[in-house]
Amino acid sequence: MRGCLLFAATLLLTGCNAVLLAPAGDLAIRQRDLIIISTGLMLLIIVPVIALTLLFAWRYRETNREAIYEPDWDHSTLLELLIWAAPLLIIIALGALTWVSTHKLDPYQSLSRIDAERPVPMAMEPLTVEVVALDWKWLFFYPEQGIATVNELAAPVDQPIRFKITASTVMNSFFVPALAGQVYAMPGMETKLHAVINQPGVYEGFSANYSGAGFSGMRFKFHGMSTEEFQRWVQQAKAGGGALTRDAYLQLEQPSELEPVRRYASVASGLYDAILNRCVEANRPCIRDMAMNARRGQGQDKPRAFNVAALGGGAARASFGAICTAGDPAGIGNGPRVASTRTLPQ
Repeated sequence: MRGCLLFAATLLLTGCNAVLLAPAGDLAIRQRDLIIISTGLMLLIIVPVIALTLLFAWRYRETNREAIYEPDWDHSTLLELLIWAAPLLIIIALGALTWVSTHKLDPYQSLSRIDAERPVPMAMEPLTVEVVALDWKWLFFYPEQGIATVNELAAPVDQPIRFKITASTVMNSFFVPALAGQVYAMPGMETKLHAVINQPGVYEGFSANYSGAGFSGMRFKFHGMSTEEFQRWVQQAKAGGGALTRDAYLQLEQPSELEPVRRYASVASGLYDAILNRCVEANRPCIRDMAMNARRGQGQDKPRAFNVAALGGGAARASFGAICTAGDPAGIGNGPRVASTRTLPQ
C-alpha cells in the first residue's frame, strides 16, 4: 500500500510545470537564482534545527535509561554561540543579497545584458509594449508597429522589451513566469518592466492578482519568435485586423470573460495615454492636466485652479472651470472667492 501511494504521488508530480525553476528569460533566470540561493541559506538553519529536534526527542525519550538527566543545567557558552551566531550570520548574508539583488533586478531599470554571456549592443533599441489590464482581458499596444492585440503578446528573441503597464478599473498584476516577475497594473498609474526572452516558444501569461468574477480566465499567450517571424506576425495583424478607435475601446473596456484573441491593424492616436490619464471619453479632463493645473496655483494663500469632472453617470456632468475672486476674474485680488462652474455634455 505504501509503495502504491508513493508511486501515485510521484506520478502526480510529473504533471507539474516548474516554469519558475526553468524560465526562458534572463531576468527570470536571475530571479530564479536568487530564490535558490535564499532558500539554501535559510535551509542552513532549518535543516539542523529539524534534525536536532528529532535527535533530542529520540535521545531523551522516556525509555532511554542511559541518557543523563540534569535538571539543574541551564547554560552552555558553546550552545549560546551556535544558537545566536549562526542565525545572525544568515540574516546578514540574506540582507546583503537582498539589497544587491533589489537594485540589480529592478524592473524599472533598462537591461544591461541579453544573457550571462552577451551585453546589450549599443545600437539595439528595446521593443516597447504598452499593457492595459481590462475586465477580464489584456490589451497590448505596439506603438512602434502601430498595432494592438487582445490576449496575445509576441516579441523577438534576444531583444530587450520595455513594458509600460496600467489598468482600466481595478488593480491587477501582469505576470509571465518564463519572462520575469510580476508587476502590478493600477488605474491612473504607470508601472514598468524591462525583460528579454532568450528561447523561442509559447509561454503562459496571466493575472496574478484577484480582480473579480472573470479573474481565472484572464490569461494570454506570449510568443517568443525570431525577428523574421515577429515581422510576419506584425504584418498579419495589419492585414487582418480592424481599427481600435476610442469608441471601439470603450466597448472593449466593458467587463467580459474568456475573450478570444483579437488583432487591430491601427490604433487611435494617443489612446494609451488617454487610458493612462483616464480621459478616453469626450469632454473628460485628463489626470495629467488636472495635476498641471494644481501645480500652476497662484500661491499657498489662494485657491488653485482645477478642471474636475464627476466620475458618475447622468445626463450631464458638472466641472470646475476656475476658482477666482469676486470682481477679479484673473484671481489676483483679495476679495471673496467664487467658484466658477460649467456643465459638460455626457
